[in-house]
Amino acid sequence: MTMLPEERKQFILEEIQRHGKVGVVTTANTLQVTPETIRRDLADLEGQQLLKRVYGGAIGFTHAKAEPRFEKKQNMMREAKVAIGSKAASYIQDGDTIVLDVGTTTLELARAIRGVVRVTVVTNSLAAANVLMEALEARLFDGRVIMLGGTTQPAQKSVTGALTYQMLSNFRFDKAFLSCGGITPTTVSDYEMEEALCSSVMSANAEQVFVLADHTKLDKSQFYNICPLAHVSTVISSDRMPTNWTTHGIDTTWIVA
Repeated sequence: MTMLPEERKQFILEEIQRHGKVGVVTTANTLQVTPETIRRDLADLEGQQLLKRVYGGAIGFTHAKAEPRFEKKQNMMREAKVAIGSKAASYIQDGDTIVLDVGTTTLELARAIRGVVRVTVVTNSLAAANVLMEALEARLFDGRVIMLGGTTQPAQKSVTGALTYQMLSNFRFDKAFLSCGGITPTTVSDYEMEEALCSSVMSANAEQVFVLADHTKLDKSQFYNICPLAHVSTVISSDRMPTNWTTHGIDTTWIVA
């Protein structure tokens, strides 16, 4: 396989978008060039702030992609998030055991839960837990709320860490409702590694996975992968699936709120 330098670099960027990282040796073998050639390509791409070199390869460039604080995010795309949260709540049925991750869109889902009974909600979102407890007290729905333990993250009103992962590993869920920082034809991803790890465990332990993503998240890839899009049952968004995704043979149900 003989590629021009720009073709190699495009290949590298596409691999990072698919898998979150590339390895020097693996890429060199695939493209039939020397590791030194790939290292030069990675150096050029890092200079353009398109990736970040790490030992043995590279990962996606994350500078200037820091996640906004929770309070700021609540005011971003608010109308779309309310509509998405309301649509997502319509999929919750009597007797369901569900899990919500951290996010302002899943918070809108928590606000929209109404009229169902015997529902168990597990979450690592302090903000969602507070909303859900108030809803239980007001008898807006019937059930219980389980707040996961862990290390508090004040900027995102959440808990994460080893204790959170350990608790999550003991649960099995009917439905997981996940927020994200980005979604591509192959991968759902987020900004922060520990929160994304929690969401990843939630997705692995659920019969059905719902991803809630307004249109600003589409065709975006963030620092840490949550799960493959193929593992997602349903995406609920404020816009249709991008037309250029149809060539990827996506089976995930796509709902526009």
